[in-house]
Amino acid sequence: MVGKLVVTEFITLDGVVEDPSWSFDFNRGEEGEDFKGDELKAADAQLLGRITYEGFAKAWPTMKDAGWFGDKMNGMPKYVVSTTLKDEDATWNNSTVIRNDVEGHVKRLKNEVGGDILVAGSANLIQTLVKHNLVDEYRLMVYPIVLGQGKRLFQEGLPRTAFNLVDTKHVGPEGVVILTYKPKPSE
Repeated sequence: MVGKLVVTEFITLDGVVEDPSWSFDFNRGEEGEDFKGDELKAADAQLLGRITYEGFAKAWPTMKDAGWFGDKMNGMPKYVVSTTLKDEDATWNNSTVIRNDVEGHVKRLKNEVGGDILVAGSANLIQTLVKHNLVDEYRLMVYPIVLGQGKRLFQEGLPRTAFNLVDTKHVGPEGVVILTYKPKPSE
């Protein structure tokens, strides 16, 4: 049993992933909604940075009309990487705080979790995951907008990495595209 670590992001044409409230201005259509639903169905855990965790923990438990999607989000195990979040503040159901040895914890998680481990948002955490070659797949929902500022998915200082494009989907009527990549094996 080996879990797959999947980075899933709403991203702009200029690579910004920070505060994706702009994504609500676009219609990603039924195909886009189905993609996000299928992605969550395949997941057995979430790995989040503190800022994303706090935003999700504030929103998801209050979404009473989110059906199975909300039930899954609230019920699945959540691992939050933070050196500042206290255990007593990690109150979202099934939450565990990881404070140190992120690489070791993630490797153990990948061996313990059978399905996908989703990483949404969490731009700072992703930098650590990339540096340690822990990401198995990137699912990027690319929106046709340029923000010109904000945290980018791939920030300066990351190692050079080549990718294989494994899938593309055009969803909705407004030019949203889903690109799925896997890192090429090191030579």
